[in-house]
Amino acid sequence: MQSRTPLVTPVLIAGSIVILVSFAVRASFGVFQIPIGAEFGWPRSEFSLAIAIQNLAWGIGQPIFAAFAERFGDRKAIVLGAVMYAAGLVLTAFATSPLGMQALEVLVGFGVAGTGFGVILAVVGRAASDQRRSMALAIATAAGSGGQVIGPPVAEALLGVVGWEMVFIIFAGAVLASLLVLPMMRAPAKQSVEIEETMGELLSRAFRDPSYTLIFVGFFSCGYQLGFITAHFPALVTEMCAAIEPTGTLAAIGVSDTAALGAVAIGVIGLSNIGGTLIAGWLGNLFPRKNLLAGIYFARTIIAATFISLPITPGSVLVFSVLMGALWLATVPLTAGLVGHLYGLRYMGTLYGVVFFSHQLGSFMGVWLGGELYDIYGTYTAVWWVGVGVGAFSAIVHLPIRETRAPLPA
Repeated sequence: MQSRTPLVTPVLIAGSIVILVSFAVRASFGVFQIPIGAEFGWPRSEFSLAIAIQNLAWGIGQPIFAAFAERFGDRKAIVLGAVMYAAGLVLTAFATSPLGMQALEVLVGFGVAGTGFGVILAVVGRAASDQRRSMALAIATAAGSGGQVIGPPVAEALLGVVGWEMVFIIFAGAVLASLLVLPMMRAPAKQSVEIEETMGELLSRAFRDPSYTLIFVGFFSCGYQLGFITAHFPALVTEMCAAIEPTGTLAAIGVSDTAALGAVAIGVIGLSNIGGTLIAGWLGNLFPRKNLLAGIYFARTIIAATFISLPITPGSVLVFSVLMGALWLATVPLTAGLVGHLYGLRYMGTLYGVVFFSHQLGSFMGVWLGGELYDIYGTYTAVWWVGVGVGAFSAIVHLPIRETRAPLPA
């Protein structure tokens, strides 16, 4: 029987707004690669390392903030995350050395953790009925894609009128403003059937479960691909399309130069993923999530390999952005839903946060390795092929996952 619980609730609306703003800012960092490097004369690897550290701090902070939310309340965790996020952005605006900027990105990364998937998806998942949970998680995830649509073009537009330092300060204000929706986010009542295990007991059971290990390992490639593309794709597009005559194809698609094309490409990825993520959430109620995840990673592998094998043109950039975007965050509601299905909702945030740490390890490697190999070879081709390989590996890893919930220990 269909649940009478409404799909769109105040919790879902508030959570989606917080994620949208958080991801709009986070997704825009790749736009700053060239302006910051040009101002200070830094090699590409320096700012890449700052973004990589941000991603790693996000991964470390995710289970910490999730556990904090489960102990002290979701809204307190979100407020703490937003304050750290805004403080990191403001302080980054005044950084003048690579080491200083890299250190401050720890604060930004923890801020993203407090306003991102680990906390928000857990409370949205608890607020949704069993029949609507997969779709609710997909809607909240799609809000992150909406932020990706908004963030890079807004950052590019702001850079045309103010310096990058002021853009960071403006973004800090936007993060704090998102807290105005928190009164809508009232934590739902906890399900007593899932309070039989303590957090320690559940973590111990999950860590001994081979399926949880496979989910952890498989999420690495998602982070690698997303981290690299978010941080480096605008620069890759700017440089590799620069040889293309800019007044023809670029004018036809409504952009003025390859720098604008790079920012638009990230936005197109996010726009395409809104539909892709919602479809993934719908399919998650109909088919085994592990098979859907394996299919997504396999499709990413084919798309990425085809893109880098063909000439990089404005047209191919947009086609790639649409196709990859359809799969971009589609893994998130499926992975979060799989964790919640296997281990319950009481400590879903913490368990998903641990899995998400693997995702952010991948993000760190994708962002950092992209900068390092670019400085060595002057091209992103080698690091791109590494991403193709880890994507294929992840597709295989998801197949043996057991998707039946194990009974509680006697």
